[in-house]
Amino acid sequence: MFVRLADQHRQFVQDLVLNLKALAVVLEKRGYLASCYTCGEELNSASFMVSLGGDHLIRFLVSDYGITWTEMRDDRELMKLEGAEAINQLQELANLIKYQVSPAEQEVAAYSGG
Repeated sequence: MFVRLADQHRQFVQDLVLNLKALAVVLEKRGYLASCYTCGEELNSASFMVSLGGDHLIRFLVSDYGITWTEMRDDRELMKLEGAEAINQLQELANLIKYQVSPAEQEVAAYSGG
């Protein structure tokens, strides 16, 4: 039983890492500063970061040891979540980005009074 659970956990982490890499690519294409770094070819850990502008930074870490979401503004930690709560917050970010305009479009709208 425990071997099966360990294998399922490893697969879960790998799936999460692949999704983080894809999210970073999508964010970059939409004009956000985003990155996702992995260690080695096994995809057993990743460090994902995205700048939402205005010194607003999200960091999401995943490994066999745990999952954390940290949100910062002006170099101050606003929120730190772990486990399922961190993954739910990541989904919220993905939903926001899915329906939001890019940072460049936001700046143009701000300068044009829109």
